Amino acid sequence: MASSRKRPSARRTAVALSGGVDSVSLLHRFRDRPGVFALHVHHGLSPNADRWAAFCRRLCKRLGVPLVVRKVKVVRRGEGLEAAARAARYEVFGKVPADVLALGHNLDDQAETVLMNLLRGAGLRGAAGMPRKSRLAGKVLLRPLLDTPREEIVAYARRHGLQWIEDESNADESLTRNFLRRRIGPALAEKFPKWRQNLGRGARHFAKKEADAGDLLRKFLQAQGLRAPSEAKLVEMLKQLTGGGKKTLIEHDGARMRRYRNQLVWEKKLPGGFAPVDWKGENRLAIPALGGELRFRRVRGQGIAATTQPLRVKLRSGGERLQPDPRRPRRTLKNLFQEAGVPPWERDRLPLLVCGDDLVWVPGLGVDARYQAPKNAPGVLPEWRKMPP
Repeated sequence: MASSRKRPSARRTAVALSGGVDSVSLLHRFRDRPGVFALHVHHGLSPNADRWAAFCRRLCKRLGVPLVVRKVKVVRRGEGLEAAARAARYEVFGKVPADVLALGHNLDDQAETVLMNLLRGAGLRGAAGMPRKSRLAGKVLLRPLLDTPREEIVAYARRHGLQWIEDESNADESLTRNFLRRRIGPALAEKFPKWRQNLGRGARHFAKKEADAGDLLRKFLQAQGLRAPSEAKLVEMLKQLTGGGKKTLIEHDGARMRRYRNQLVWEKKLPGGFAPVDWKGENRLAIPALGGELRFRRVRGQGIAATTQPLRVKLRSGGERLQPDPRRPRRTLKNLFQEAGVPPWERDRLPLLVCGDDLVWVPGLGVDARYQAPKNAPGVLPEWRKMPP
């Protein structure tokens, strides 16, 4: 079995011990390291859970390694049992008094994870699979066996006379991972003998791309004068930005970042509340509540007919219609905004010009046909300028 690349330098190292062959082999490798101890999470989901905890106690006694057992209550909150158990387990991992936490995930686990994520339509983060080294609640999270195939780990365990337990749930093919492991994996191996290694290699490439994306995001935030996020928040930000969700909103350092049509846009949070305001003929009308100002230019034969009075600035309330082109029918702002590519969150923060109850002008869409200045007649051309965040 391949050796780890670098020995942990931290004072206390916890090895997550389920009792399976992976964690047993990993604990055997780490048993002589200073400050090492085993951590067993008792989920209580299996009728054999107490037997597994007893097995871990006997194993640790034989290896001379301290053992910590933590019982958890798995609570499902709209997620599958497997995900709920994982959440409970990682909550324990985050609280255990250790500097380093070593997990027994192997190459097969990595390949299955990448395959599951891709089948679910995951983005860059999902394609990168599990990282070899990351952080969790201030701890270093290591997966030393991530490049080691399961059969090599089994061979190591047998060579050293180790015993392990088999979780009966591993035979339950209703669980996605077990279905892939027992049905899809063997079928792939017939045509692609190195499918696990190839997916593992692909995960490393995607992880590098994700690291590059992290550097780009840091530089982007720095260029906007925003504070650098913590490593954990950066990972979460990347996860949201590269995920498949249609609505992405990230709040950081008083700013809001969104992904829209494969672009990253950001804005400062604006103060709430806006009261309609009258335009009294000034060239510039600052509107701090909307983060910008309206500018008015006197022109001829374009813009709003100069006879249109009074003009008032208000926000969209819903149901408004506009006819910028007299040759086309009046349409809803929603349809016009979609056609023009105006992001949804900006649509309700744009200053609209109205005359009485009639909508006259909308930024980015133009002047309603009823109020357009005739040829050679004096007009007013509005412009909405957003202030730099």
